Amino acid sequence: MIASRDASDAPATRQLCTFFVDGLLFGVDVVNVQEVLRHQATTPVPLAPAAVRGLINLRGQIVTAIDVRARLGLRPRRTEDSPMNVVATTRDGTVSLLVDEIGDVIEVHERTFERAPAAMNVTLRAALLGVFDLEGRILLLLDAEEVAALGGTCGSRVNETSTRER
Repeated sequence: MIASRDASDAPATRQLCTFFVDGLLFGVDVVNVQEVLRHQATTPVPLAPAAVRGLINLRGQIVTAIDVRARLGLRPRRTEDSPMNVVATTRDGTVSLLVDEIGDVIEVHERTFERAPAAMNVTLRAALLGVFDLEGRILLLLDAEEVAALGGTCGSRVNETSTRER
């Protein structure tokens, strides 16, 4: 007789859509990814926050394009390099995350998940849900909700709170 495996015996995994920004490996849950696209032309938005590179038209759907580099306070992209688009759904709607390069869809084990290291830059850490240890490489699990919130660089709410408490 073959013993049936209990669902609790199976290792918990999740699938992530991966991409690179400034040499760092990031991932977002595939459930939140609508599509991945090559560079798309953007229409500038006057007086928008610096991270908003413009609007793109995806088959009639107008989507805000957010430069992940600018949002995380990383070095600007070279002008000759065109960004790729990770179109993600958030509570507030659909956004396009402008990234340097698209990776793969990978499956990660929850047992390799850890909180973002305290020694990490506060702006970057505020934009992460945590990290996965992938044999020899760290994958940064991006919080698309935080990146899509347009109140400045990530962690600005944390900084505003700490300033008010002083």
